[in-house]
Amino acid sequence: MDTLETSKSLDKELYSRQLYVLGLPAMRRIQGAKVLLSGLQGLGAEVAKNLVLMGVGSLTLHDPHPTCWSDLAAQFLLSEQDLGRSRAEASQKLLAELNGAVQVCVYTGDITEDLLLDFQVVVLTASRLEEQLRVGTLCHEHGVCFLVADTRGLVGQLFCDFGKNFTVQDPTEAEPLMATIQHISQGSPGILTLREEADAHHFHTGDWVTFSGIEGMVELNGCDPRPLHVREDGTLEIGDTTAFSRYLRGGAVTEVKRAKTVSHEPLDAALLQPRVVAQSPQEVHRARCLHQSFRSLHKFQQLHGRPPKPWDPVDAEMVVDLAQAMGPLKGTEGEPLEEQLDESLVRTVALSSAGGLSPMAAVLGAVAAQEVLKAISGKFMPLDQWLYFDALDCLPEVGDPFPNPEDCAPRRCRYDGQTAVFGADFQEKLSHQHYLLVGAGAVGCELLKGFALMGLGAGGSGGVTVADMDHVELSNLSRQFLFRSQDIHRQKAEVAAEATRRLNADLQVTPLNLQLDPTTEHIFGDDFFSGVDGVAAAVDTFEARDYIAARCTHFLKPLLEAGTTGTRGSAGVFIPHVTENYKAPSDAASEDAPEPVCTVRYIPATAEHTVQWAKGEFDDLFCESAKTINSHPHALSSPEGLVKSQKQPLLQTMRGVLTERPQTWRDCVLWALGHWQLRFHYGITQLLRTYPPDKVQEDGTPFWSGPKQYPQPLEFDASQDTHLLYVLAAANLYAQMHRLPGSQDQTALRGLLNLLPLPDPQNMDRIFASELELDSPSGEFGEPSMLPSKDLKTWSKGPSLEPLTFEKDNDSNFHVDFVVAAASLRAQNYGIPVASHRIVGRIIPAVVTTTAAVAGLVGLELYKVVGGPRPRHAFRHSYLHLAENYFSRWVPKAPDIQKFHHLKWTCWDRLEVPAGQPERTLESLLAHIQELQGLRVTMLLHGSAQLYSAGWSEEKQARHLSRRVTELVKKEPGQRVLVLELGYEGEEYDTNFPRLHYKL
Repeated sequence: MDTLETSKSLDKELYSRQLYVLGLPAMRRIQGAKVLLSGLQGLGAEVAKNLVLMGVGSLTLHDPHPTCWSDLAAQFLLSEQDLGRSRAEASQKLLAELNGAVQVCVYTGDITEDLLLDFQVVVLTASRLEEQLRVGTLCHEHGVCFLVADTRGLVGQLFCDFGKNFTVQDPTEAEPLMATIQHISQGSPGILTLREEADAHHFHTGDWVTFSGIEGMVELNGCDPRPLHVREDGTLEIGDTTAFSRYLRGGAVTEVKRAKTVSHEPLDAALLQPRVVAQSPQEVHRARCLHQSFRSLHKFQQLHGRPPKPWDPVDAEMVVDLAQAMGPLKGTEGEPLEEQLDESLVRTVALSSAGGLSPMAAVLGAVAAQEVLKAISGKFMPLDQWLYFDALDCLPEVGDPFPNPEDCAPRRCRYDGQTAVFGADFQEKLSHQHYLLVGAGAVGCELLKGFALMGLGAGGSGGVTVADMDHVELSNLSRQFLFRSQDIHRQKAEVAAEATRRLNADLQVTPLNLQLDPTTEHIFGDDFFSGVDGVAAAVDTFEARDYIAARCTHFLKPLLEAGTTGTRGSAGVFIPHVTENYKAPSDAASEDAPEPVCTVRYIPATAEHTVQWAKGEFDDLFCESAKTINSHPHALSSPEGLVKSQKQPLLQTMRGVLTERPQTWRDCVLWALGHWQLRFHYGITQLLRTYPPDKVQEDGTPFWSGPKQYPQPLEFDASQDTHLLYVLAAANLYAQMHRLPGSQDQTALRGLLNLLPLPDPQNMDRIFASELELDSPSGEFGEPSMLPSKDLKTWSKGPSLEPLTFEKDNDSNFHVDFVVAAASLRAQNYGIPVASHRIVGRIIPAVVTTTAAVAGLVGLELYKVVGGPRPRHAFRHSYLHLAENYFSRWVPKAPDIQKFHHLKWTCWDRLEVPAGQPERTLESLLAHIQELQGLRVTMLLHGSAQLYSAGWSEEKQARHLSRRVTELVKKEPGQRVLVLELGYEGEEYDTNFPRLHYKL
C-alpha cells in the first residue's frame, strides 16, 4: 500500500484544536493517508464527514446503490433530489466542500484484490457478511487495516483488524508526566524526591523516565529511558546512581511513552471467537448476544434476500430461531459458554432492525472514524476487536405497546428510516416540538444536523431557536461542519441556521445572536420559555452550563447537555421531577483561582505559576500601560502624578530601553530584546544579589529550600527557538499597541538581532529599580529613580495606543505565542517543567469524532424526552474516551429530597400562588402561604431585596403588609411570574426552601 504523495503544508490554524489531541507527527501521517470507504448510507456518511474534516489525505467512496427514501433519515449528504442516484456520486460534492485539502474520489467498480493494495485502511459499512469475509481476508493477508461498521435500528457493531503486529506509537492521550526534582541520592538504587509530593501519585512502577536540567548529577540529563519504582513514601527508585556526580540542584523528571504492539485476528476467526470491548461481565454477555443477533440478521438476509420487516413478529421469530441454531455463545477461544442466549434481546433487535437512525449513525460513525485515524497514525490503542453499542432503552418500556407494523411501514418520505423504528405517530410528535439550542459551535452544529434529520420542529407549530453570539473562525472549520471558509467572521447562529435549512427545508430554525446570561433575561424570559418544550446546551464553560441549568429548573424544562475535551466526551439528560438537576463538577469553581502574587512573581514552583506570571506580563505590557497613557495623558507630564497614580513602574517597563516612542519595526525589536534581558537575565541576577545561594532565613533554614528553587539567569541566544519566539511575539505586540506594522520573518529577525547590541546595564538598573518600588517581597531593594517626565511625554503624542486584550482563539495574533515563550523562559530560569500552548491558552483540545459521538448520544435521549413520560431508569448519562476505548452509560440519580417538619421537596418543586383579582396584599399572601404550608413565614425576599421580616418593628411590618406585592417589587415588561424566597419559623441556617412563584 502506498501513502499519498503530497507536498501540501499542514494548516496549523485550521487544525489547531485537533493538533493538541493528535500531535504534529500523527497529523502528518493522517495527511498522507489513503482510505477506501464502501457504503454511503447514514453510517458511511458520518465516517466520511469525520475523516474529511480531520484532514485525511485521500478518501475514495464506493457505493453504486441508488439513493432511496429510507436513506434520508440519517444520510445528511443526500436529499430528495438525489433519489435514484448512486449514493457515492451524490455524496462526493458536499464532502469535497468540507475540506479542500482532502482528495475525495468515487470508485464505481467491484472491490478487487488489486484495488485494496492501494489503500492503508479499508472500511465497509452496510455490507453483507460474505463481502466482509472476502475483503477482510484479503486485507489481513496484505497488511491493510480493515474495519467493519454497521447499525441496525438501535444497535450497532464495529470490528477492527489491524494485523498481527500493529505498532501503537503513542498508546494514551495524556501528555507525558513531568515533575520538578527536589533531590537525588547517590546509591543503588538512587532515590529521587520530587519537589511536590502530590506529583508522586501520578507516576507508577514500571513507568520509563528521563531527566533534564539537573545540576551536579549531569550524567542523568538526556539519558536513555530508565524504569522507575514508586516507593511507599512517594519517593522514586531510578536505578544505580553510585558512579554519578553529586546532585546539586534543579532538574525535571519526564515520562517517556513507549510503543506497544497489538495483534488482531482476521474476521473469519474473530467471528467465531469474539473479543468484545466491555466494562463489566454483564456488558460482555450482552455484547455476545448482540454479536449473535448480527450474525442471525446476516443469515436471514442471505436466506430471504431482504432484511426483516419493521416490527414484523414472524420475521423476528425467524431471526431468534437462526440465533438459537448457531449454538451456545462462544468465548474468545471459541469455547462454549454457560451464559444463555438472551432471546428477548435478539427478538427486540430483529423487530427494530429495519430502520436507519441519525443518532446511531453519529455515535458509531465517530468511533469508526477514530479507529481509522488510529490505524493511520499509530496514535492511541485500537479496539480489541469488537465493539457493540445499543440504545434499545429508547424503545417503549416493557409492558407498554410497541409500534405496530402498519405504523412503521414505508411512506416514501424522508423520515422512513426513523418511522421504521418508532412509528409515524412518534414522527408527528417530533415535528411539533420547539427546542432552544444554546451554542452553535462544534457540538451545536452536530446537534442541528441531528435535529434536521430527525425532523425535530419540522411541523407547523414546531421549530428550533439557536442562540450564539460568537463568530465563525478558521479553526472552527475542522470540526463544525455546517461552516465553510466563506462564512469566516459571520455570526455562527445565522450561518448554522441557514445550513440547517439546507439539510431539511421544513425545519423552522430561528437564529439569535445572543448568549444566555442575566443580561438577556428580558429576551429569554417567561414569554419565550412558555413556548419551548426543551433545551439543548452545547456550551464550553461550566459557568454557562450552570446558568442554563438554573433557567431550566426555573421554567421546568428538560435539559440535554454535552461537552468534550479531546477524545473525552459526556452527555447528560435532566428531567423535571424525574432526575437530579445539572451540577458542575466540584472542582470546576476552583480552576481559575489565582496563586499568591509573591509566589507567582518571585518564587514560582509549578508550570501554572509561570503561566500566570506570563499572562500578567501580557496584561501589564500591552493592555494596562496603553490604557494608562490613553486615559491619563496629563499624568505623563508630572512625575508626582505618576507616583500618585501608582503607574510609574508599569510605564517604566512599557518604555523599556527606548527614549522615544517607537517609529519602526527595528525600534520594537530593540524594545523586545531589552525586555528579554530585563526579565530573564538582569532581573534574576539582581534577585540573586539580594538572595544569594547561602541566604539563611531568621529561623536558620536556607532561603532557597523547599518549593523555592534557586534560579539561574539566561544568556540571550537568537539561535534558540524560544528566545527568538519571545522577541518575535513581544516586538509584534509592541508594534500592534503602537499601531505600527509588524513582521513574521524569523530569518530576518535573527539577522537583525545579531546586529543589535545588548541593552545598556544602566538602563536595566533604572527600569528594575522602578519596578521594585511597589512589589519588593522584603523592601530590601531601595528606592527607584524617577522616570524623567520629558521621556514619557513623547508617548502621549501621536495616535492613541491600542490596548490588547488576551485572545486565546486566534493562532496568528502572537498572544498565545508571547505567553508560551515567556512562561517557558521563566520555567527555564527556575528549573520548572515547561507549560504547553494548550495549558497556556486554557484551550480545549477538540476533534470532530468526539463531538459527533456526544451529539448522537444527546439525540438518543431526545427520543425518550419527546416520547412522553418515562421512568428515571429509562434515561442515560453517558461518558466516553475514544483514545482508551472506554464507553459508559448509566441511569441518572433521582433528585435529592429535602425535609422540614412535615414538608418534603426537591429542587424541581415550587410553591405556586396566583396574584388573584384584586391582587393580594403582602399580608394576604403570607396568610395564604401559612394556610397552605401550616408554617409561619418569617422572611420574604425578592433577589437581594427584603420584602418582609418578622424581626422588623411593628410599624415597618404594618407599612409593608398593607401594600400589594407588585408595589414592593419592580415588574419587568412581559414578566409573568415573580420568584420569591421564603424563610420559616424554626428553620435551619442552610435550608433551601422551594421558591414561591407568584403568578401575575
